[in-house]
Amino acid sequence: MSTRTYDVRTFGCQMNVHDSERLAGLLEDAGYRKATADATPDVVVFNTCAVRENADNRLYGNLGHLLPVKKSHPGMQIAVGGCLAQKDGATIVERAPWVDVVFGTHNMGALPVLLERARIEDESQVELLEALEVFPSTLPTRRESPYRAWVSISVGCNNTCTFCIVPSLRGKERDRRPGEILREVEMLVADGVLEVTLLGQNVNSYGVEFGDTRAFGKLLRACGEIDGLERVRFTSPHPRDFTDDVIEAMAETPNVMPSLHMPLQSGSDRVLKAMRRSYRAGKYLGIIDRVRAAIPDAAITTDVIVGFPGETDDDFAQTLGVVQAARFAGAFTFQYSKRPGTPAADMVGEVSADVVAERYQRLAAVVEDVAWTENKTQLGRTVEVLVSEGEGRKDGATHRISGRARDNRLVHLVPCDARPGDVVTASVTYAAPHHLVADEVVAVRPTGGGDAWQARHETPLPRGVPLGMPALRPA
Repeated sequence: MSTRTYDVRTFGCQMNVHDSERLAGLLEDAGYRKATADATPDVVVFNTCAVRENADNRLYGNLGHLLPVKKSHPGMQIAVGGCLAQKDGATIVERAPWVDVVFGTHNMGALPVLLERARIEDESQVELLEALEVFPSTLPTRRESPYRAWVSISVGCNNTCTFCIVPSLRGKERDRRPGEILREVEMLVADGVLEVTLLGQNVNSYGVEFGDTRAFGKLLRACGEIDGLERVRFTSPHPRDFTDDVIEAMAETPNVMPSLHMPLQSGSDRVLKAMRRSYRAGKYLGIIDRVRAAIPDAAITTDVIVGFPGETDDDFAQTLGVVQAARFAGAFTFQYSKRPGTPAADMVGEVSADVVAERYQRLAAVVEDVAWTENKTQLGRTVEVLVSEGEGRKDGATHRISGRARDNRLVHLVPCDARPGDVVTASVTYAAPHHLVADEVVAVRPTGGGDAWQARHETPLPRGVPLGMPALRPA
């Protein structure tokens, strides 16, 4: 029998992206191979999110689109996992009976067995666990990038934010031991990885399970001792748990990057209290001030929710004020959407859709204006860019290569002798709200990450022809 193929389709946060790499690894370990872009997979896996707006509609829309495809491809299977699967369970099969497997956030490792059981029994399989039995990082993985990697340091969350359903779907926080995390990072570096992002639902509360409130800062410093690890990032921290020892570790550990993504959600103390966020705007801005005092060039980004129940014009004005005072380099902005099963879903004071939309547009304009002002401060600066695959763009007749600076800003470069995973030093010549342009390349440094990228491709490209672009060695 020919090898069966798969495609994993991911919705939601970075944790879901990381989980999808585990799902792909499980399937490949079971003998499947990734489907090519122009082929119909034998297995389609949806790794779902229950937090994002219209998550249900998006899933069922995709499932409906696949029904005729499945009918025309006998033997094709569809699996649904992730947070929405953990929340809805067998309801998914009731609404879409052509789904073969439903599995939850706590039993990803069961996917290959469930697929085989569904095929043999010719019956949908629904299996959900109420608690995590095996930490996901023990599962095999197929990383999307050979030079960047996610490293999960914890799963679950102990917070009780009224708008969030994650704790009920991911469970209470579970922390990995530091030695286990560091061993994984060392193995990744040996495999060509230059940059790791430490992941947790509340990454800076790491250590709560084994009683060390300074564990996260210690972990950052320990990552600084790993030879060959050039960049360390983390997401997402909670302002409540953001302590000065973490700021000191960020400032004093050279490979911890000068970037911070810290969700704000609202600039109104009244709304923050209703959200049960356990900090207030003054504390949030105080953290940012201390980060910038220790790391002057830090780029800070955030999340903001507009239209939370009971939000008034004055509450919204306070949010705009905090956004301006914080000088964010960027922000993910969201219109509040009611999520069944959360306390906020039953709150009074629903804000009309028209008002939410109008506030959202105003917030987006302020965010863009602030981010553009911050990006203009980068003009003339020399930045180190880790070249990325898939972030390039066409700019007139120029096919640019792109990547991320140390502060995580997106930088578009002139074509040069660099592969994805290599590091380019360049001078910033133009600033836009959401990216920088660097037309003056100073140097190109080949790296083990670039070697790993090249080795992954069946037909390695000659040096100087990254992503199919013509090489142009700078004078």
